[in-house]
Amino acid sequence: MTKLNQILAVEKGVKSDVQRKVTDAYHQIQKAPLLSGISRTYQPIDDEGEQLPPESTRVQVQADEVLKGVGVALARLFDVTATKDWANCEARADVVVDGTVLLEQVPVTYLLFLEKQLTDVYTLVSKLPTLDPAETWSRDEATDTWRTDPVKTTRTKKVPRNHVLAEATDKHPAQVQVYNEDIVVGYWTKVNFSGALPQRRVNELLARVQKLQDAVKYAREEANGTEVVDKKVGERVFAYLFA
Repeated sequence: MTKLNQILAVEKGVKSDVQRKVTDAYHQIQKAPLLSGISRTYQPIDDEGEQLPPESTRVQVQADEVLKGVGVALARLFDVTATKDWANCEARADVVVDGTVLLEQVPVTYLLFLEKQLTDVYTLVSKLPTLDPAETWSRDEATDTWRTDPVKTTRTKKVPRNHVLAEATDKHPAQVQVYNEDIVVGYWTKVNFSGALPQRRVNELLARVQKLQDAVKYAREEANGTEVVDKKVGERVFAYLFA
């Protein structure tokens, strides 16, 4: 008994073969000389005249035969595709994750859709921003975001000071050097907030996606093991078309 995965294995080859044959047929019927023939004989006006040999060209391509060949080739493709599509209506399998059935009796076509979508989901999750591991983060209930522990820093202000290099005398004024001194005038308390995710959460999500991807692939393989009934529709179609 033929299985769906066997039909899928030969489908690509059948398509390529049919495409080549149909293309060849198209080119053949475009070449008028191949479809044309001629026969010429010569008879002199009297027995003394020059005798010339007959000339002939045979028809090399017959449109009916080309159509017949195309019909045979396409009928094979029609049969393979029909067998696959009819089987796809019946091919189903459960998606099982950790021993639990997540999705029941999923059609194989939908499993293929899931595979593609989960690839996109994995890409998205892998690009999620993560919290800076150099900081200590905790959940802030008020803002529903992540926050760091408060860090207190000082705010300083430059205040000019005088440094007497030499005291004043009755002959000379005092020599004074002006300099700036940093004086603490206040304190900053800084807290960072972030909407990113902890790396462990991203890793957990990636693992979940991978696990579901594997489950979908297993289900697809199981569904593709469904036995199929060979469909013979091509002959009927082309018996009508090229009758």
